[in-house]
Amino acid sequence: MRLVIARCSVDYVGRLTAHLPMAPRLILIKADGSVSIHADDRAFKPLNWMNPPCKLREETVADGPDQWTVTHGKSGEKLVLTIEEVMHDTSHELGKDPGLQKDGVESHLQELLAEHITTLGEGYTLIRREFPTAIGPVDILCRDAGNATVAVELKRRGDIDGVEQLTRYLELLNRDPQLAPVRGVFAAQEIKPQARVLAEDRGISCVVLDYDALRGIEPDVLRLF
Repeated sequence: MRLVIARCSVDYVGRLTAHLPMAPRLILIKADGSVSIHADDRAFKPLNWMNPPCKLREETVADGPDQWTVTHGKSGEKLVLTIEEVMHDTSHELGKDPGLQKDGVESHLQELLAEHITTLGEGYTLIRREFPTAIGPVDILCRDAGNATVAVELKRRGDIDGVEQLTRYLELLNRDPQLAPVRGVFAAQEIKPQARVLAEDRGISCVVLDYDALRGIEPDVLRLF
């Protein structure tokens, strides 16, 4: 992983356009090719990013600021960084990550639902568990009977933080033309009322899971709201 702290501006050029004015920022360039730009005023969500497959081209300009261009290999969309000053530039080999060790029940819920994905509805098919993104893995990514992409976030107890997490995943996944449009399903053994209201306001479906029933694969495993 390469970490660069630089004074830069950022322009996203594609289906949508976005501009970040000149300011000091952290640029993360990961081994998978993804590039993300971060500020110091949020926990982990990047200001802008480009998912793999993508290619970074660095251009040195003699009489002006350097320019870095990140081009997506499939969509052709670009992330253009104008670098005024580099304050730090270092690379580190992190090696293979063992992955997130989930709570036993939550992990088993994910395993059971992935194995019996049609409990979400007839015609559902699994894409994969722990689908990787630049901001963390999506618990389950699947397709519904109409072949639309569905991202599923699983929790033992569903609260507002879980809905916010799924919202961030959906924002990111819907920028991938190979997956979009992507809708969300928030699934938990118990969903707090405030979380349900927020999810429904954002077009996210809520599913209450019966862990014991799902272990037995009974026909009424889920109650959809």
